[in-house]
Amino acid sequence: MASHLHFGEDDFLNCRFAVSPLWETHDAVRTLRRPDRQGYHVPWLRRIRTAAAGLDLAPLWLLMPRRGHSPDWLGPPPIGPAATFEEEIAAVRAADPEAAREDTARSLACTPGALASEQGRAWLADPVRMVRELADALEVAWRVLVEPEWPRLRALLEADVAFHSRRLAEVGLGALLPELDSRLSWDGRTLTLPGGVYERRLGGRGLVLMPSVFCWPDVITGFDPPWQPALVYPARGVGGLWAEPGTRTPEALVRLLGRNRAAVLAALDDPASTTALAHRLGLAPSSVSSHLSLLRDSGLLTARRYGHQVLYERTPLGIALASAG
Repeated sequence: MASHLHFGEDDFLNCRFAVSPLWETHDAVRTLRRPDRQGYHVPWLRRIRTAAAGLDLAPLWLLMPRRGHSPDWLGPPPIGPAATFEEEIAAVRAADPEAAREDTARSLACTPGALASEQGRAWLADPVRMVRELADALEVAWRVLVEPEWPRLRALLEADVAFHSRRLAEVGLGALLPELDSRLSWDGRTLTLPGGVYERRLGGRGLVLMPSVFCWPDVITGFDPPWQPALVYPARGVGGLWAEPGTRTPEALVRLLGRNRAAVLAALDDPASTTALAHRLGLAPSSVSSHLSLLRDSGLLTARRYGHQVLYERTPLGIALASAG
């Protein structure tokens, strides 16, 4: 079984990368009831266990069938490359109630008994209330499950975008797409994905490419017109996402640079911002900023702006020093 996305000439010009806190919230909620997605996230699951137990996630889970349609209006494609959760949830709250009702009915039909359930009938009878209640539920899930960890998650996602943007410049879109995940294949006009049985022509709308922390091990595509189609794939480096500070800092590097400066250099397997590193390492942002400046001035790091952040990454000399350590 496979699905196919067919590209036309204009689609090559309308592909873009994006990071979506709203999408990560959806997939964090999914992960809580999908043991097959939890392998990399045990430390996170331990941290949020008590808080998650106080959430009522049943309404959201009702619209997350394992196989079938999830409502596009509830998780639309991100409106920009680095939209905030507040911007994205505002778009959800602004959804047209009648269009949301139709989209929700299609999703409920994918779960046996959901259309006739008390919750399903209530939503379809009052779509204005449905939009409000589901947006509220998503916002609570964001605050509890994702927002406390967002600096760490965003750093990994933006590092993935930075890496694959460089690869796009080096090899072009056709060669890049199969690199996003080994299960994707490309024949020059058509992208083939595992699972599903649908054929979709992009129709000039292109494709939003979104790395995700919580979608692993799945590769996901979706969104019917008028939404721009999207491809969601597991972000690079998710296996080391929850590594605790200091667990990968070589002692030889500590003796050479000092413990905190060595930890900063060792933590930069992928590009990251000052805030993300401070959160990951448990250090004050001012201290991390000072270490980054010194490492950059010493030729061990480079810095470049991505959206509203400055991302730091190791130079070849920094890579060699960290590896030698």
